Amino acid sequence: YHVASLAAVFVALLIGILVGVGLTGKVDDAEKNELRRQIQVHEDELRVSRQREANASREEDALAMLVQHGAPRLMEDRLLGKRIGLLFVGTPDGEVGSAVASALEAAGANDVTRMRAIKVPIDADSIAGALRSRRSVSRLAGEGQLRELGRILAQEFVLGGDAPAWDALATELVVDQRGRSGPPLDGVVICRTAEPQQGPTAVFLGGLYRGLSGVGAPAVGVETANEEVTTVGVFDAANLSTVDNVETPPGRVALALLLDGAAPGNYGVKET
Repeated sequence: YHVASLAAVFVALLIGILVGVGLTGKVDDAEKNELRRQIQVHEDELRVSRQREANASREEDALAMLVQHGAPRLMEDRLLGKRIGLLFVGTPDGEVGSAVASALEAAGANDVTRMRAIKVPIDADSIAGALRSRRSVSRLAGEGQLRELGRILAQEFVLGGDAPAWDALATELVVDQRGRSGPPLDGVVICRTAEPQQGPTAVFLGGLYRGLSGVGAPAVGVETANEEVTTVGVFDAANLSTVDNVETPPGRVALALLLDGAAPGNYGVKET
């Protein structure tokens, strides 16, 4: 009896082992098949992704070629005969100044009608003293008139002719200037090469920018794509059009089109 019982136990164990091995083999096969299926899916996705990347690269190359060959035709003589003014907040040198000069030259505006570079931060007391000595603009010397002064300077800069405010502040405000003050401008480019300003200087510049946007001629604030602190938000708040990649072919095209009267707006590559 005991031998039969032990034999039955061992037989049951053997059967269990055989059944378990069989089931495990089937489970392993199912897992392997599922893994093979997932690998195939990922390989297909990777192949599609690589194809899209290759297509995007070819499309980017094609777009670059289109810009390279199309930009000169879009810009050719676009600004020929137009009187363009440059207004710098800070010194007129640097990458942005060179980029603007290249864009204007490519569009046919070889000779800038006039350029002014404003020294910042401003000395509000010195400016007030200089204005008091000129009867024609003494009304701007009072406290709280900096915004209005900026607007008046913008108007004189664009409309040309007599410029009593600019004349009165040549020493206190202007770090560099070139060109004639007589003829009215057909367009204005504004570049900020100085650090962002605060206090009275910011108030004055706000009036200047808003004055430029309201005179009538297209006014465009520009900067380069690698500018660490963007000015686009400040320009846009004053209703100026902007180009934030003026050193690139698309940026030069955008600047030329805007100065020629294209739809105002913010053009470039940044989030702004």
